[in-house]
Amino acid sequence: MSGLFVLAEAAVRNLEEDRDDFHPQRYAVISEQKNFPMNDVRPINRRRFMTLTGSGLAMLGGGRAFAQAPQGRLRIDPTEFRPIPIAITGFVAGSPADGDVSNGVTQVITNNLKRSGLFAPIDQAAFIERISNIDVAPQFQNWKTLNAQALVTGRMTRQPDGRLKAEFRLWDVVTGQQLAGQQYFTSPEYWRRIAHIISDQIYEQMTGEKGYFDSRVVFVDESGPKERRVKRLAMMDQDGANVRYLTRGADLVLTPRFSPNSQEITYMEFGQGDPKVYLFNIETGQREIVGNFPGMTFAPRFSPDGQRVIMSLQQGGNSNLFVMDLRSRSTTRLTDTPAIDTSPSYSPDGTRICFESDRGGRSQIYVMAAGGGQAQRISFSKDDNNATYSTPVWSPRGDYIAFTRQGGGQFSIGVMKPDGSGERLLTSGYHNEGPTFSPNGRVLMFFRDPGGNGGPSLFSVDISGRNELKVPTPGFASDPAWSPLLSATAGQ
Repeated sequence: MSGLFVLAEAAVRNLEEDRDDFHPQRYAVISEQKNFPMNDVRPINRRRFMTLTGSGLAMLGGGRAFAQAPQGRLRIDPTEFRPIPIAITGFVAGSPADGDVSNGVTQVITNNLKRSGLFAPIDQAAFIERISNIDVAPQFQNWKTLNAQALVTGRMTRQPDGRLKAEFRLWDVVTGQQLAGQQYFTSPEYWRRIAHIISDQIYEQMTGEKGYFDSRVVFVDESGPKERRVKRLAMMDQDGANVRYLTRGADLVLTPRFSPNSQEITYMEFGQGDPKVYLFNIETGQREIVGNFPGMTFAPRFSPDGQRVIMSLQQGGNSNLFVMDLRSRSTTRLTDTPAIDTSPSYSPDGTRICFESDRGGRSQIYVMAAGGGQAQRISFSKDDNNATYSTPVWSPRGDYIAFTRQGGGQFSIGVMKPDGSGERLLTSGYHNEGPTFSPNGRVLMFFRDPGGNGGPSLFSVDISGRNELKVPTPGFASDPAWSPLLSATAGQ
């Protein structure tokens, strides 16, 4: 068996701010590349990849178990893939007082990698070797015996100034090479974010893609009887931890969306009059209305540069798309049809938008230039002429548009390429709706409402259709929206 090969060009990111709460400047997370005394971090050729017996990362529909997709991205063949065995040792506590946080970091990293569906953490009860000093090279034969392809070791230590220092190493078990070595400093209460950042480092080193663990999800929290449901804006870590409520539930809220810097949310609220689109500043807790338009405004979303908000404005029996420049407050009309045009979403480069429209008689997905003009329909069901498409959202990688498809009594979440080709349904059932992409475009989150006296819940699924999981929330939840990767937005 050949060694565990990874892309070796993952840059060390210096994180200046933590976007974890209302006052991000308080949560400095400083990242440093660890200069370990053994000095065995070695460059690895970009064309070398992991080779596992009978399984691997592959092109969708491709032939080889492991293959490199365009732009160095890896894709999963759901018919061949098996999760990669990885050993995640308990992080060593620098002192007895650091035991709980060390255990917590270990558990969060383990859960993150397991929930991704790409990794199979090995049960620690099977470990032959117990790591007590991460500065000493592991006995790799002990880990080969367990069929571990990679090994993670780490240490958590409280500093004299009260900060917490986190250190970790990622090892290739077969070759004995150290693949990553990093240390971080932060306040002790933010240990969970350190665990997410380390998880992202491991994910990136082993897949060649950015991770998505250091991110947040804004959603609509629902509570109370179905006929008197209270809906509040809520925000949480991508794994369901650290839930906090942004509104009190006095008015109905829908369709929240993050700004590119993760510091603002745009959403629709039903107040005393017509529904309006609002901006909510996460740091200050202040909100403002987006334009004082007559009639209902809904389905807002930020442009990729964060300088504009695109939305739908009702005018009589139809609705059209408008975009507002948040600096000048000027508004531009993008569509002018006797139809319902709604749910716009920008391409990552900001040059195009996708949206849903019933201009052809049924709700379908269209694509047009971001400045308006002729729109091209891209949704055409091959197996159901009566199928409708809605809630389109462009992947942050630009390669797919996710959607909700209704037909044959089923609500399906799927993806298609921006030209409409390659449609693939990922999950189907009763009332699946509202997909949102993870920051790396690898995973979709959506909500499912079973009907009856129950309520909606959040789920995630890989873009290959694998690994559908329920996302933990305090109660009923709908309308999720994923933030960008927080470490990528620091300083914006």
